[in-house]
Amino acid sequence: MKRVLIALALLAIVGVIVWATIGGGMRGTVEDRLEEQMIARGLPQPMAECMAGRMAERLSVGQLRKLENLQAEAGEPDIPLTIAEFLERVRRVDDREVLEVVASSAAICAFASG
Repeated sequence: MKRVLIALALLAIVGVIVWATIGGGMRGTVEDRLEEQMIARGLPQPMAECMAGRMAERLSVGQLRKLENLQAEAGEPDIPLTIAEFLERVRRVDDREVLEVVASSAAICAFASG
């Protein structure tokens, strides 16, 4: 009986991992959260949806956390007013891949939603 319970527990863990990585279970949640945050910061919904999808696919959780913790510095508005201001803030993360993904997503999604 003990072996059956252990086997079932391992099977459940493997199932969750497969669902999260292959099925996109975790990605969907991350993507939704990214989209909500971008809309809350003034991005139009179609642009936020497009960028969130690309960023969730291409960035790690650690990289997304870096972006989440990005704050305005003294004298800056809470919400960047231009793309240049936004990208300057993203540069502060000091992660080239994050900058590339965010900049390319912004460019591609601006054309797709515009």
